[in-house]
Amino acid sequence: MDRRKRTKICVWLILLGLGNFLAYGVGYSLIGGDAPNGSVREGKYFVRGHFIHHLSGQEQEVSRGVWFYSYLHSISIWPSIAIVLLALFALARPYILATYQNGMMKGTTLVTVISTLIIFVTSLIMISFTVEFIRAQAQ
Repeated sequence: MDRRKRTKICVWLILLGLGNFLAYGVGYSLIGGDAPNGSVREGKYFVRGHFIHHLSGQEQEVSRGVWFYSYLHSISIWPSIAIVLLALFALARPYILATYQNGMMKGTTLVTVISTLIIFVTSLIMISFTVEFIRAQAQ
């Protein structure tokens, strides 16, 4: 793939990821919190948000659909973080490779290690959120 096409794809991935962050922030504000900070009790669904309505944060009852949306959107933030970071890293890769020729490790090794860490950490957190989502449904 040529450099211009790769750059365009990376910029679009970054914009999509940032758009997802923006949508999450707007949704969090409109709903009054998010489902991972909320709870499910006696068949009722609650979101919790700090600094939205009160400084200490309060639970607010929402519909099941809104709670599902909020939780799934919270899960989607982690792959968005990975996509944005990896796209930024792909744009910086030529500079990293040129800079780290002599040193503790080669540039290619550094790029591989950091990319792997980004994928591992964001995947682990996304899996954790997904497991908590499944557990909340079992209650």
